[in-house]
Amino acid sequence: MVGPYRGLFERPGAAAFVLAGLIGRMPMSMLGIGVILLISTLTESYATAGAVAATTNLAFAVAAPLSGRLVDRFGQSRVIPPFAVVNALALAALMVFAGSGLPDWTYYASGLIVGATSLSLGSMVRARWSVIHGGSGRLHTAFAFESVIDEVVFVTGPALVTVLATAVNPYAGLIVALVCMLGGSLALAGQRGTEPPVQEIRSSSGSPILIPGVAVLAGVALALGAIFGSVDLITVAFAEEHGVKGAAGFLLAAFAGGSMVSGLWFGSRHWRISLRARFVRALALFVVGLVPIIFIDHAWLMAAALFLAGFAISPTLITSFSLTERLVPPSLLTEGMAWISTAIGFGVAAGAWAGGRLTESYGASAAYGFSVAAAVVAVIVGVGGSGLLRLPEAASPSES
Repeated sequence: MVGPYRGLFERPGAAAFVLAGLIGRMPMSMLGIGVILLISTLTESYATAGAVAATTNLAFAVAAPLSGRLVDRFGQSRVIPPFAVVNALALAALMVFAGSGLPDWTYYASGLIVGATSLSLGSMVRARWSVIHGGSGRLHTAFAFESVIDEVVFVTGPALVTVLATAVNPYAGLIVALVCMLGGSLALAGQRGTEPPVQEIRSSSGSPILIPGVAVLAGVALALGAIFGSVDLITVAFAEEHGVKGAAGFLLAAFAGGSMVSGLWFGSRHWRISLRARFVRALALFVVGLVPIIFIDHAWLMAAALFLAGFAISPTLITSFSLTERLVPPSLLTEGMAWISTAIGFGVAAGAWAGGRLTESYGASAAYGFSVAAAVVAVIVGVGGSGLLRLPEAASPSES
């Protein structure tokens, strides 16, 4: 299973940008649960915590395509540094405001800036892979590897931030997230040798989201985000209900762990069925895998169920990004990737908000029903729009 991944790093600088992207993406899994743990600890309200986290994710969702377009026009090395510095200052302000007991609106204002200045580093790393391995079978493997990296982040991040927030200090997890974001982002920006060249924008569509196939993928990503956002918040509450709040990060790590294992396997295979078929089948598997979590009332059984449910995450995201890479013109590649991330961000915001409300009203186990419903919506959109995901004839040979 390791063999197909060995050739990815033959190009000088590849390992360096992967490492920088890994470190810089750590806040992707730490920020949401870190904000939830901090705000819920200080205000004793999951609804407020979920709303602040949702605000941050919503701001990211709105701003990510815009920052992606800036990257496509001016290059990563010019756009990343100012965004990263402002993001660090805004996150520091959020922690100061929360610790000072200032009005709730200050949490939302600082969270808004945090989200608006958060960059989609995963899209930028995938854009670098597209330059190195574009048009070859290795790009599928590279995207699979990036999905595994995402899951490594989601395995380690929630556990790390939970341990830091509950065993050290409520602020400790967010401080580590801030350092990782700033260090990883600046390190990625400094690597000019593998930076995608700035290309003249020649697309008549104006924006990748106006491409029908990309719109379908974004719709599915929106529903997937709702699953991720709701599961994050509900699982924290589920752990607290069962007297093991400190284990919340490990439960979420189990969810990401299943995805990491499946991602390694998925990327190592040579597939005979099309990307479109793989995409639809992964969505169907996601629904089936999520259903059992509604009925489980034991923390460690929940960890096992979340691990199995996570198996469909990586295949779904790998195929989503691969389809996007082939549907959008090269001059809009980063923005196209960012639209998938932004749709996930919108979904995470909605899922965190809904998860908080439903948890407070009906309890965690019942609230998981929202996550399952979101998976059903993803299947409906994906299957209904699958005809728009047919790739151009020139891309057909690389589908396998």
